[in-house]
Amino acid sequence: MTKQEMGRFNISPDEDSMSSNSNDDFNYPEYPAKKLSIKGHYDMDPENQNFLLEPTMAKKKCETEYLPGTTSFGMSVFNLSNAIVGSGILGLSYAMANTGIALFMILLTFVSIFSLYSIHLLLKTANEGGSLLYEQLGFKAFGICGKLAASGSVTMQNIGAMSSYLYIVKYELPLVIKELIGPSVDLNAWYLNGDYLVVMVSVFLILPLSLLRNLGYLGYTSGLSLMCMVFFLIVVIYKKFQIPCGSWLENDAINMTMNNTISHLTTQGHMHGSELNQTHDDEMCKPKYFVFNSQTVYAVPILTFSFVCHPAVLPIYQELKGRSRRRMMNVSNVSFFAMFLMYLLAALFGYLTFYGNVEPELLHTYSRIAGGIIFVVVRLAVLVAVTLTVPIVIFPIRSSITQLLFSGKDFAWWRHILITLLILAFTNGLVIFVPTIRDIFGFIGASAAAMLVFILPSAFYIKLVKKESMNSVQKIGAILFLISGFVVMIGSMTLIIMDWVHTESSGGH
Repeated sequence: MTKQEMGRFNISPDEDSMSSNSNDDFNYPEYPAKKLSIKGHYDMDPENQNFLLEPTMAKKKCETEYLPGTTSFGMSVFNLSNAIVGSGILGLSYAMANTGIALFMILLTFVSIFSLYSIHLLLKTANEGGSLLYEQLGFKAFGICGKLAASGSVTMQNIGAMSSYLYIVKYELPLVIKELIGPSVDLNAWYLNGDYLVVMVSVFLILPLSLLRNLGYLGYTSGLSLMCMVFFLIVVIYKKFQIPCGSWLENDAINMTMNNTISHLTTQGHMHGSELNQTHDDEMCKPKYFVFNSQTVYAVPILTFSFVCHPAVLPIYQELKGRSRRRMMNVSNVSFFAMFLMYLLAALFGYLTFYGNVEPELLHTYSRIAGGIIFVVVRLAVLVAVTLTVPIVIFPIRSSITQLLFSGKDFAWWRHILITLLILAFTNGLVIFVPTIRDIFGFIGASAAAMLVFILPSAFYIKLVKKESMNSVQKIGAILFLISGFVVMIGSMTLIIMDWVHTESSGGH
């Protein structure tokens, strides 16, 4: 969530934001409190007076970066919830199908708790380090290497999110066009080719919006995106009770019967195949609680990818009215609980509709059945939401690249356009040549998401929080969390690469 987006949600004071501020996080004897000379129509509260721990920080930056927040508690919950929810929700049913209901719930609970704990570490580090910028915390902790690690992780995560949005365009737009044209459509027509469509959408819709210098007005689409996902969840729950188990296999069964007839010309062979198919169908419609297979390795990365919101936490914290770490943790608790329920319901009812036949992108799985006008509306809503969200995701990627490579230089349109084109070209290449959205969820979840959720917050905390000794419970917990992050990242990446190698040697996807 960018700063421009959150600026749209400034609202008048309400009773929710009238609570007193807590100064507990800022009473450090080594950093004496000092009055800030800030000209304006309001005064700094005590917490904000103690927030700037660097005495050499420029006054201009103080005035622009650390002003009191104006966003209420409720709107901050909405902003953070919208930062959490995204295309990752479409892959959760696939994760449940390859872990089982019980194991999925265990993993979902642990990943959500770990994500909340990392936000706790991040907020304490921001208070101690005196910065609300993720990259700046990395620089304070580990110099240019920390800044590169933070910037690179945020960039990779945003590219993964943008790729997943464009995957939805690639998968869903041909189905919408096919439904709108009707049964007379030519299935080999170019306008039903997802690769062509995603490039056209990128060039004619996303690129013009992405070239604007200020994308703040597109913050309105964040609300649309969240509402689309809620609508999607309602439809998934409703359709669970409308779709009989196995009905999505009717077309596949017809094709299998034709193949069996060609391959086995005897009646005995055909009957044997039918009996096997019936037994397989009965087994397929039973929910499983623990599943272990070659695709189980994607579960943790998919879940981690779905809960990444850490780049948005500090900007939302900065805009929070009555800013305090305790208040921001309450915002995080409410947001994560709401998204936990939303994720669990979407995964559970999607899985109980298709069981082991759910695809890596749940919405595309419904193309196997005659969904009717309701799924055309769902697909259109999701397509509009993700298309208008891509320019917002491009904005922080471009800003990060500009800051790393062209820091201190004046704005230049040629550089602005060139970076935007390169980002879009690279992402389109991923979408066209990477086989499935599962691979994007898996790779980004195992690398960048693991860095943002596990490794960086704990590493920054260990380095920057000086008031706690290395033998304290808090530091030991952060060290264990850091180690677990490396275990998750290295283990998941190793298993995913092994699965890729095995799949390739077995004949591809």
